[in-house]
Amino acid sequence: MAKKVRKSKEYRKPSQFVEQQGEALDRKLNKHNVQSTSHENKSNPMLLISAGLVISLFLFIYLHGMALSQMSDLSNGLSMPDQRVFGYTVEDIEALRSVMDEDARGQLNYVHKTAGILFPLFTAAMSMLLFIRWIPRRQTRLLAWCAPLGFAVADIVENFAIDALFSADEVTAGAVMLASILTTIRWALLFITAGLILGLGLSRANRSLRRKMAEIRDQSS
Repeated sequence: MAKKVRKSKEYRKPSQFVEQQGEALDRKLNKHNVQSTSHENKSNPMLLISAGLVISLFLFIYLHGMALSQMSDLSNGLSMPDQRVFGYTVEDIEALRSVMDEDARGQLNYVHKTAGILFPLFTAAMSMLLFIRWIPRRQTRLLAWCAPLGFAVADIVENFAIDALFSADEVTAGAVMLASILTTIRWALLFITAGLILGLGLSRANRSLRRKMAEIRDQSS
């Protein structure tokens, strides 16, 4: 007759239980550290890009809100061509030339060579880096790049075109038209670039908010 084998319960020592709890806690901490490091690696580029965009905003305020606006003191209250969103005519340039002396023209040229170059280059570079982070599709990203890249090119060429209007002995209608078109284009591309940044930012914020709301609903249910 076969003997019945009694199954004995396996009792764990308190020390073994503590060791297992410690191992589980270590695994959770390691996983949390890996996730935190990954999150930091992803957020660091965005911090740099955000700082760059803030610098671009300050350059815009300095260029158009201070430097070019103060130039009106040297031109009997007339605004500079750079600030005329819808362009200008030969009469507008002739009026500026008649009231701006050599010092005023040199000051405008200096503004164009400093903030007038830094602002478009910085804005284009930061915007394109931001689109790399926010636009996953390559074709869409290349299309979005056209606005900031075109803005930088149009703005820098416009600076030289405007300086040429004040340094030439005589103003021609063709030269004024070229500079005026460049001014209008650069403003339009700047507005498009700013619109893309704001639109993408709001879209991402909306998606993040909806995702968090969905997580809250799942946890409460």
